[in-house]
Amino acid sequence: MMTRRCAMMMATLCTVLLAGCFGTQIYPTLQQRSISLHSGDLEAHGIGFLTPSATTGQEEEKQAVALVFAEVLQKERKGVRVVPLAETLGAVNKTGFADAYIRMYNDYRESGLLKREVLQQVGKATGVRYLAQIKLQGFGQGAKERFGALGLRIVETKTAGVRLFFQIWDSRDGSVAWEATQELHYSYDTISERQLTLPKVVGRAAEDLVFKLP
Repeated sequence: MMTRRCAMMMATLCTVLLAGCFGTQIYPTLQQRSISLHSGDLEAHGIGFLTPSATTGQEEEKQAVALVFAEVLQKERKGVRVVPLAETLGAVNKTGFADAYIRMYNDYRESGLLKREVLQQVGKATGVRYLAQIKLQGFGQGAKERFGALGLRIVETKTAGVRLFFQIWDSRDGSVAWEATQELHYSYDTISERQLTLPKVVGRAAEDLVFKLP
């Protein structure tokens, strides 16, 4: 049985940890380039989301990434008409050029090029001029024990990192109007078992990227 002295020491240590160890650390690295997108363009013409691409091992996360970005953009830029991925795909399917869309997506994965003719069709079907393409280049999670006693884990540092490439294409002429890369490392101390999830980390990166948009 734990002695009274040991119990007091444990209580003191826990108090110190709870008072000083918990915190969130975020280290973003963002580079952006505005080509032809100007202030007010998104408000005037709207933006829709295309199917994101992802590196090997991250393919299942594509829809989640697009959903998070659309939600952040709708929240932060209320004057912009945002067409989420699900609506884009529905419009593509209804208008009967799904095969052309799939070929464009597969070609993009090889060449980085989105065909103008298909972009024009997507823009017309969704009623927006600008189309967003996101590439999930990497995502990882981890955890490291910071303090434990008597075989019990007290504090863990949860970590996660994400790399994103974000482009906005002009569907009228098939050009890239704006682009950015974002690498973000996120960590926090916790006594919880929960990991840092992809939507949480991508959501934080999306906030930074949306803030940089004209």
